[in-house]
Amino acid sequence: MSPAPKESKDAKAPAAAPAPPAEAEPSTEKTPKKEKGAKGKDSKESKDGKEGKEGKSKGKGPGAKTPKFVSDNPNFRYIVRVVNTDLDGTRPTALALTGVSGVGLRLAEVACLLANVPSGERLGNLSEQTVEGIEATLAALPTKVPLWMVNHRREPMMGETLHYIGPELMTRRRDDINQMRMVRSYRGVRHERGQKVRGQRTRSNGRTGMAAGVLKKDAKAAAAAAGKEESGSPGAPAAAPAAAAATAPAATPAKKS
Repeated sequence: MSPAPKESKDAKAPAAAPAPPAEAEPSTEKTPKKEKGAKGKDSKESKDGKEGKEGKSKGKGPGAKTPKFVSDNPNFRYIVRVVNTDLDGTRPTALALTGVSGVGLRLAEVACLLANVPSGERLGNLSEQTVEGIEATLAALPTKVPLWMVNHRREPMMGETLHYIGPELMTRRRDDINQMRMVRSYRGVRHERGQKVRGQRTRSNGRTGMAAGVLKKDAKAAAAAAGKEESGSPGAPAAAPAAAAATAPAATPAKKS
């Protein structure tokens, strides 16, 4: 057999494997400023919109302050004196009269009806003569309204039916309380002690002075301490009579006759 032919030195080396493609470098470019600006504008617009909505809701809400009334009448009075009481002239007459002690909304409407004054008219637009007429009507209420609408009917001292309003009502109430204290009635004693007068419960409401719970705790602690002292010294009561017998003088024997 003929030997295998030797490879020539001039034989070319096998072709090298192709190099892997170079990885793409991460882009270091920043986002354009226009986009950021657009986002910022959008956010600002949204905030402004929210604030505007909140402002509208606050302005229309029940807690919003109503603007102060300004009248075109040059003779308008913002403070009106009725029965020694300063009343707001910007309020309707019936509602403004309720600021007087002893005059409720029902009596105020009745007084406006008897004095021929519109109850919805602002008190500051009324003239002095009209206000004086309202005062006269309030003073004569016991003779023009039913008996159950009067606050002092059939008084035992004078035997008359009266209706106190303004500062006179406070003075008369103070006198009534002092009289009940003097006669030592149940209501007078309750007034004097600062307790409830009209039969309300006082176990859970209307407590005065120190808390009841603290007093109970102190009483329980004192009782427990006393019980421990008694149980700790059982022989103390028996030792006392023995000591008394030892200290007593010995009896002298009787002499024989």
